[in-house]
Amino acid sequence: MTLVILAAGMGSRYGGMKQIDPMNEDGDFIIDFSIYDAIQAGFDKVVFIIKEENLSDFRDTVGNRVSKHIKVEYAFQKLDDLPDWFTLPEGRLKPWGTTQALLSVAGIVNEPFAVINSDDFYGREAFEIAYKHLKSAVGAERSQFCMVGYRLGNTVTEHGSVNRGICNTNEKNQLINIVEARGIALTDDGGAEYPDGDGKVKLGLDTVVSMNCWGFTPDLFPHLAAEFESFLHEITNPMKDESYITDVIDVMIKNGACDVTVYNTTECWLGVTYPEDKPAVVEGIKNLINNGIYPEHLWE
Repeated sequence: MTLVILAAGMGSRYGGMKQIDPMNEDGDFIIDFSIYDAIQAGFDKVVFIIKEENLSDFRDTVGNRVSKHIKVEYAFQKLDDLPDWFTLPEGRLKPWGTTQALLSVAGIVNEPFAVINSDDFYGREAFEIAYKHLKSAVGAERSQFCMVGYRLGNTVTEHGSVNRGICNTNEKNQLINIVEARGIALTDDGGAEYPDGDGKVKLGLDTVVSMNCWGFTPDLFPHLAAEFESFLHEITNPMKDESYITDVIDVMIKNGACDVTVYNTTECWLGVTYPEDKPAVVEGIKNLINNGIYPEHLWE
C-alpha cells in the first residue's frame, strides 16, 4: 500500500522550504515521522509529489535515507502540465492546487493509497486508520474512501490564522460535505472564528476538521481529471485560483460516486504554518521520543 505525500507547495507563510526544515538534533523533518508511522502501520511505498527543481534536495535529504526502509518514487507537479486546449496564463507562479498534484501520480500509483501533507504531523493512529480502511476498500460497488478528522482545537496555532475544512457528516460518520474555512483564529473566549462576508463564524474547538489526511483507491483518478478540466473551464482568477481535492470529493459525493467514512482522532496536530510554530513542534516531537513513541534515532 502506498503513501502519497504532497510536498510541492510554496510555503509562503512559513517563509521557506519547510518540508526539509530539521525538527530535532538528528536532522529529521516532520515528513520523516510521517513516513516512519506509515511503515509501522503497514505501508510499503511512498511517493513524493514535488517540484521537479527540488528533486535533488529531496533525494539527498529525505529520499535517500528512507529508501532503506520503504520503496520511494517521485512525481512532479508542473505549472504547465495542462490540457492542450488551455494556455498557461502569463505571470502565473502558483501551482494549480491539490487536484493537479494528485493527477501527477496517476500511472505511478495503481493501488489503494493514503494522502497527506508534507508539513503536518498526523500521529500514528491516522496511518493505522487509513491502512485498515483501505485493506477492505477494493472491489466495492462504488468508491469507498476515508478521511481522518481532527478536533479543531488540536490543529490551530497561537501565531496566526489557519485554513481548515469543516466536516459535515451523517449518522453513519460518512462525509456530507466540507466547508473550506479560511482565516480561522483562536478567540479570547476559548473558541475560534473565521471571517465570512461582513461577519464572523464562530466555531467550537471540538469541531471536526480535515487536515488533508485521506484514503483513496485508484478509481479516484478519472474524477480528478474530469473536475480539473471543469475547473479550468470556469476559472475566474487565472493568477490565483486553485482546484482542491475537496472540490472533487464534494462532486463525487453529490453524484453518488463515493462514500467517504470520517474517522475521528484525538491525536494532536503539529505543524509549521508560521516560523513561530517551530519551537512547539520541536518540543512536541522531543516529548514523543522521551515517551517511547519514537526511537531516539529514527532511522538507525
